[in-house]
Amino acid sequence: MFKEQEKGSRTPSKARVLIAGLIGNVMEWYDFALYGYFATVIGQQFFPSTNPTASLIGAFGAFAAGFIVRPLGGIVYGRIGDLVGRRRALTLSVIAMAIPTVAMAFLPSHAQIGIAAPIAVVLLRLLQGISAGGEYTTSIIFLAEAAPDRQRGFYSIWGLWGSVLGMLMGSAFGDLLTRTLTQTQLDAWGWRVAFALGSLVALTGVIIRTGIGEDETPETTKTPLASTLGVHRPAFLRVLALNIASSVGFYAVYVYLVTYVEDVDGISNSLALSLNTDVMAVLLLLYPITAWLSDRIGRRPMLMGGAALLCIGAVPFLQLIHSQDPGSIVRGELGFTLAIALVDGGKGPANVELMPAEVRCTGTALAYNLAEGWFGGTTPLIAAVLIARASGNPIYLGIWVGLSGLCTFVTAAFFTRETAFKPLLKQAQTQQC
Repeated sequence: MFKEQEKGSRTPSKARVLIAGLIGNVMEWYDFALYGYFATVIGQQFFPSTNPTASLIGAFGAFAAGFIVRPLGGIVYGRIGDLVGRRRALTLSVIAMAIPTVAMAFLPSHAQIGIAAPIAVVLLRLLQGISAGGEYTTSIIFLAEAAPDRQRGFYSIWGLWGSVLGMLMGSAFGDLLTRTLTQTQLDAWGWRVAFALGSLVALTGVIIRTGIGEDETPETTKTPLASTLGVHRPAFLRVLALNIASSVGFYAVYVYLVTYVEDVDGISNSLALSLNTDVMAVLLLLYPITAWLSDRIGRRPMLMGGAALLCIGAVPFLQLIHSQDPGSIVRGELGFTLAIALVDGGKGPANVELMPAEVRCTGTALAYNLAEGWFGGTTPLIAAVLIARASGNPIYLGIWVGLSGLCTFVTAAFFTRETAFKPLLKQAQTQQC
C-alpha cells in the first residue's frame, strides 16, 4: 500500500501503522471532549446570560455548528484522500485541527471584546468541524486497507480507540484540573491550559504520520461526489443509517451527560468527570474485544445487538443516571457503554466494506459526517433543550436515543449484507479508493 520512503527503507511496522491511524482521532476528540466538559464555563464567558441554561444552550449551539459543517470537510478531505493519498490527507487534517484547539486557549472572553467573542467561538468550531470532517473515515480506510483479511475489524477499531483515548485524556486532564485548582482559578485560566496542551498531540501526530511513507496515487472516478449521490446512493444511505445509533449515543453519554449529572443531579464537577473517565476506560477495554468478535461472527450481529440494546435500554439507563447515587449513575453509563461498544465493533469495518471502491473515501466521509454531524453533534444541544422542557426528566432524551438505535437496527437487519468474510477491494493501479 505504501511506497518506500527512501532507498533501503522498510515497510512501516504494524504498530506504527496503527498509531498513525489513531493519533489524529486523539487530537480531534481531545478538543471536542474539552469543549463538552467545560461547556458551562465556556457558556458563562462567551455566551453570558442571566439564565444559566441559556448560556449553556449557546455554548452547545456553537458546538453543534462545528458538526453541521463536517460533511463539507468530509467532501474536501475525502477528495484529497482519493486523489493525493491517505497520508497527506491525514497529515493535513491533524495540523488543521490543532489551530482552533490552541486558539481557544487564548481567545478573549465576552467581557473583554463583547459580541466578537461568541462569533469567534463559532468560527473556530466551524474550522474545527471542517478539519475533522475527513479524519476518522480516512483513518479507518487507511487501517482497513493495511489489514489482512479477517482482521479488518481489529485494525479499524483503533481509529475509534484513538477517539475515545482523546476523550479520556480530555476527561482525565479536566478531572485533574478540577481537583488541583480552585473554581475561581479553573474559570479564569485553568480550562485554557487544557486547550493549549492540544498542540503537543498535534505535533506527535505530524511526526508519526510523516514516517509511514507515501501512498500510491489512486486512480479515482472524475466525479466521486456525483457518483456517491447517484449510482452509489443506496450504499451511501446504508452507511449513513448504520452510523446514527452510535453517533447519537456517544454524544449523549460522553459529552452531554457530564453536564447533566452536574446541573440536574447536583453531582460535583470533579466527581462527574471522574465517573465519565472510568466508563470511557471501560469502553477502551471493550473496543478491541468487540472488534475481534466482529471478525469472527460478522458485522451484522454486532450492529444489531448493540443497536437493539440502545433502543430498549436508553430510557432505563437514563433513569439510573437521573440519580444522586454515583453507583446508580455508573450502572446506567455502563449499560450505554456496552451498547455503543457492540455497535462500534462492527460499524468501522462495515463502513469501509460496504462503500464501493471507486468512491470509498468521499462516500464514506460524507455518509459518516452526516450521521456524526447532523445527528450526533447536535445531540448535546437537543438534549439540553429536551431536558429543560421536561424540568430535568430524561425520558425525552431517552426516546431520542432509542429512536437512533431503532434506525440502525432496522438498517442492519433488513438492508445490509454481511461483508466480514469477503476480501476487501483495495487500492491498486487499476482500482481506486
